[in-house]
Amino acid sequence: MADQLIRAVAADGGIRVVGVTTTRLVDIARSRHGLSYVATAALGRAMTAGLLLVSSMKKPESRVNIRFKGSGPLGGLMVDAGLDGTVRGYVENPKAELPPNADGKLDVGAAIGKEGYVYVVRDVGVGYPYSSTVELVTGEIGDDLTHYLANSEQTPSALVLGVFVGADGVEAAGGLLLQVLPKAARDEALISQLESRLSSLTGFTPLLKSGKSLSQIIGELVGDMGLEMLPGSQLVQFSCKCDRARMLSALKLLGTEELADMIEVDQGAEAVCHFCNEVYRADSQELQGLLSDLRAEQASAQR
Repeated sequence: MADQLIRAVAADGGIRVVGVTTTRLVDIARSRHGLSYVATAALGRAMTAGLLLVSSMKKPESRVNIRFKGSGPLGGLMVDAGLDGTVRGYVENPKAELPPNADGKLDVGAAIGKEGYVYVVRDVGVGYPYSSTVELVTGEIGDDLTHYLANSEQTPSALVLGVFVGADGVEAAGGLLLQVLPKAARDEALISQLESRLSSLTGFTPLLKSGKSLSQIIGELVGDMGLEMLPGSQLVQFSCKCDRARMLSALKLLGTEELADMIEVDQGAEAVCHFCNEVYRADSQELQGLLSDLRAEQASAQR
């Protein structure tokens, strides 16, 4: 089944719920980057979270960037998610691995590290993007982004994220975002009930592996709170906007001396996209064309 995102509201519009399955796109990221088990879990949870966070934005070109920089062996990770359902990301040290934690689960918290920060940028495509930085609390993706939402956006929220990685790849991945909107923010009984139900969840991926759909999972969680599933679902996918033309444009930024050195010493150049690990190569003839264009541009500017 294709990865998809659905939306719902409950409690007379006082609770916003978004659910997403990301099994296929997380496995694509795992394969492209050659990720370890714990790196797959970390990046998969972060990409899932990115799609959930951007889902509340309005303009079609809206995007959310999430960067974790911690003291753990992964070094850090970066995610870029769009309201169009596309997401991409990378891990600084994709091969880093750790033994399971005390609960027998992949130790994402230790892999990210408790010392560091999470940096979130919301870009609506016009004007200056809104950015915010908060310190890491646990290193767990869901915990730290919930902390970010509560402190930077002042929205009581809960993120439930999961990635199950087997010997043959990602078997299940996805997540839920529940937010208490201003009209229900003072209903302490409602919030307490919601917190109790969330704490009773044993995990998200076991529910997906058992064959339950997003609608069923959301229904079991808040189905008796006036749940209204919003029409339609959105396909989500791993996608990167890099291409050969952008790579060649980036090479021009190196300047004439560096390009000339590449032609003479390396007889070409190779560039790798951080986000999708795609490799682009340019031969000496292409580099010579870039060098000629750059020199012509510089000469024109000096006239």
